[in-house]
Amino acid sequence: MADFAERRRTMVDTQVRPSDVTSFTVIDAMLAVPREVFVPPAARDLAYVGGPVALSAGRQLMEPRTIAKMLSALEITPRDLVLEIGPGTGYTTALLARMADAVVAVEEDETLARDAEAALLAQGVDNAAVLTGPLAEGSPRNGPYDAIAIFAGVERIPQVLLDQVKEGGRIIAVFLQGQLGEVRLGVKTHGLVTWRMEFNATAPVLSGFAETPSFVF
Repeated sequence: MADFAERRRTMVDTQVRPSDVTSFTVIDAMLAVPREVFVPPAARDLAYVGGPVALSAGRQLMEPRTIAKMLSALEITPRDLVLEIGPGTGYTTALLARMADAVVAVEEDETLARDAEAALLAQGVDNAAVLTGPLAEGSPRNGPYDAIAIFAGVERIPQVLLDQVKEGGRIIAVFLQGQLGEVRLGVKTHGLVTWRMEFNATAPVLSGFAETPSFVF
């Protein structure tokens, strides 16, 4: 039988810490949440490898290194209300729930949403709710949010989502331009979100977050 606890420690020691992630809160969450529970059963042996894990509906769970660096950049506090867009099977939701006061996760794929709810319930996570709805709309009725996390690729972020960031709040995502991508952190000041580049990364673009094709006449 696989020793997943040992694999989790190895993941943190060989993938997370060497990536300049020094936040005790992030490291504690990565050590505590069993990543293998949140991947398809056939992929459990791949849960702690250095790359992404394929989920259903063309989605993927990002590699541990990128998730940890994004969490570190967001600087989640125990007072924060967090919105997560596209939680997939709920692994990143569970990480956020250990760090924040509460998490609202919006997932439009009903199968993934059910899987996330079941996994979070099994892990005793009681400060996170998984809502089913369009990813690009977020959940305005539960906001505004101290932080919005998108552990996936985007080409653009709809204004309706930026409007849900609280003044002084943060938002993070992987921005794609062709095959190249970079993680950007946005901070809302005086009603406007200002972005800065954090590090290079790539991930599939979420539904509703692709650039609208322009037509040339």
